[in-house]
Amino acid sequence: MKEKFKKLTPYFIIVIAFVLISVAYFSPVLEGKKIFQNDIKHFIGMAKEVNDFRAENGEEPYWTNAAFSGMPTYNLSTKYPNNFVKSLDDVLRFLPRPADYLFLYLLSFFILLTVLKVEWKLAVLGALAFGFSTYYIIILGVGHNAKAHAIAYMPMVLAGILLTLNKNYLWGFVLTAIAMSLEISAGHPQMTYYLLFAVLILGIVYIIDAYKEKQLPDFFKSIAILVVAVVLAVGVNAPSLLATKEYVNYSTRGKSELTIKPDGTEKEKVKGLSKDYITEYSYGITETFNLFIPRFTGGGNYEDVGLDSNIYQFLKDKADPRQAKEFAQFAPLYWGEQPIVEAPAYIGGILIFLFVLAIFLVKGKLKNWLVGVVIFSILLSWGKNFNVLTNLFIDFVPMYNKFRAVSSIQVLAEMAIPLMAILGLKEWFSDKNTVEVKLNALKKALYIVGGFALIFTLFGTSLFAFEGIRDESYAQLLPGLLDAIIADRKAVFFADSLRTLILVVVSAGVLWLFLKEKIKLNVTILVLGVLILFDLITVDKRYVNADDFKNAREIDKPFIASEIDKEILKDTSYFRVANFAVDPMNDGSTSYFHNSIGGYHAAKLGRYQELFNFQISKNNMEVLNMLNTKYFIFEDGNQRINAQQNPENNGNAWFVNSIKVVENADEEITGLDSLKTKTEAIIDKRFVSDNFVTEFTKDSTATISLINYKDNHLTYNSTTSTNQFAVFSEMYYKDGWNAYIDGVLKPYYRVNYVLRGMEIPAGKHTIEFKFEPTVIKEGNTIALVSYAFLLLIPIGWFFIDKKKKNVR
Repeated sequence: MKEKFKKLTPYFIIVIAFVLISVAYFSPVLEGKKIFQNDIKHFIGMAKEVNDFRAENGEEPYWTNAAFSGMPTYNLSTKYPNNFVKSLDDVLRFLPRPADYLFLYLLSFFILLTVLKVEWKLAVLGALAFGFSTYYIIILGVGHNAKAHAIAYMPMVLAGILLTLNKNYLWGFVLTAIAMSLEISAGHPQMTYYLLFAVLILGIVYIIDAYKEKQLPDFFKSIAILVVAVVLAVGVNAPSLLATKEYVNYSTRGKSELTIKPDGTEKEKVKGLSKDYITEYSYGITETFNLFIPRFTGGGNYEDVGLDSNIYQFLKDKADPRQAKEFAQFAPLYWGEQPIVEAPAYIGGILIFLFVLAIFLVKGKLKNWLVGVVIFSILLSWGKNFNVLTNLFIDFVPMYNKFRAVSSIQVLAEMAIPLMAILGLKEWFSDKNTVEVKLNALKKALYIVGGFALIFTLFGTSLFAFEGIRDESYAQLLPGLLDAIIADRKAVFFADSLRTLILVVVSAGVLWLFLKEKIKLNVTILVLGVLILFDLITVDKRYVNADDFKNAREIDKPFIASEIDKEILKDTSYFRVANFAVDPMNDGSTSYFHNSIGGYHAAKLGRYQELFNFQISKNNMEVLNMLNTKYFIFEDGNQRINAQQNPENNGNAWFVNSIKVVENADEEITGLDSLKTKTEAIIDKRFVSDNFVTEFTKDSTATISLINYKDNHLTYNSTTSTNQFAVFSEMYYKDGWNAYIDGVLKPYYRVNYVLRGMEIPAGKHTIEFKFEPTVIKEGNTIALVSYAFLLLIPIGWFFIDKKKKNVR
């Protein structure tokens, strides 16, 4: 027992070290501060109604009316039942955010390297190299928490898979099942999908090797075990996965029924997202070098170039000094091809050098896999700049057309390069290769990597134009300003190229000194570690630092009610607000206080997005009225924010006299152009049966009103002397909302493209809409069964193995 504890002691110390490093890097968390993340700010706004409902009622609503006039919360802020995986994740992420994600980066990559039998010192070095990769730090700065979460578990998943493929079946099964459960639970399908590509490449490499070595039975045994592990991982996440699967068909990621664009022209027929949307964020081919040289294409959209910059020196005599200083702090240095870039996805000049060195030292399956992953991910990250491959994947690879921002597939390279680099160092420090082989590999790596750095340092400023896609506006703003901007772009290009060159040469020199036995192993690893951390952290700090942290109260409550908000909040009735002082479809602030017609979400209801594009964006008041828009917030000509009450809003529900039946979605959406929504409704013919009534006698005494409101339960009273047809200002979502009249389940229809409508019989009645999604119950049953198998299989396996050993 003492011997086992002694062996485990270094690992306990390493975990504690990772905790300290994570907290030290994000040291403001020790003062109780929290990092400001713009995406999370809007997420808090979007989720406030759900969180308030949960606190008040002790249950999940699974629906919010605070955003986009109503939508499911499956991908917003939902706590699914019996989510034990989430409980495990909470244990692992015990540190304050974002230190928790950095800790996960370090721990997960360390586990992967340990599984690959890398000595702990190198494994720690690799974990640090992976964890401080600039892209991984940057996404924490902007609030892509789910993405960071999913990336953090990727190495752990690969560790389980490799353990299994290397015939450690029991622990490989356990680690794969747990890690994959955590990966899926992180809730970023795009990152998990990209991980699948890395796994497929790994499988191809291993099956080829198994065929050559005549070990196909062992390979397929491993695959069978892994399939069971992944199935169980999917099973324990069934509630969220099934809910997401259901919702995605109705979201902007699903297939649209429209064949026309808002301008009336024919729409491109696509199964998922449009190619333009998918490839909007495509990495430039030249831009790929910023994986090696941080500000190769200028860095981020806005860089602080200081008071010694060409920009400041140019502006200080031509503009207000404060404006000149502010422009220099947010200088538009990025000259790549993407619309917005917060920072370069810098992997590290030293790590690129070590990666190339490893190519000459590492042999076998792992090398083939990792080099393949790097090439694959970089080629696909080019998107529209490499259309032959990109279009092939969009058109033929399942689900590839469901995700945008193809540049983010580089996360695979950002994982594979440090992994390969550490495996290269493992070979460098081993006795397998002769000194001559190592020296030859070092020379080749230095010539290749150092050569590129030298060329860019000496000639780079004359090789490129340094012109960006938005430069015309700066040229028009002030003559000579663009020249100053380009001069600063060249300056940072030269500085960072020289920086990379020095780091590569120094790193090569450290390895050469070790080879010549001038310095010892531990010293070499320590020096390399210091160099790598210096390389990465100094770049990371340019973009995420203590300035990004604020008092916790400001982060937890990011929005303060304005006088306008306070005035609107005096109205306690149920209505919606249209805030045109902001971009309504990219705004979570309004949802923090009101039921908004807008919101902030990557996958809103597809039909609602189309309604906005075709009607709301064109200020169709009839459509805004049918959404029960009672207040408008707008900016006047003097840049002041004002509010105006809309006396013409249709209210929560109303009766119409006639219903227009149309042939398809095109006619339905365009029919709203002239629809009188207070007296007319429009419906797709698919909802119309033989006995469907389209004309109703006007009843001047008829009333219908909302008497009770909850997120997931709306109650109305109606009084009519004849049968009437009611339209409700609520989003139609058939897989969850049920309608009841006097407690009896009744059918309802989709009308006016997005709303609910139903026939109301004569007399006094109580009408209820209840959100009762069956997908949650079904998913919960699957999850509980999967948890049982996930627990019982390893226990049974362990005892069977133990019994076999005893028999022997």
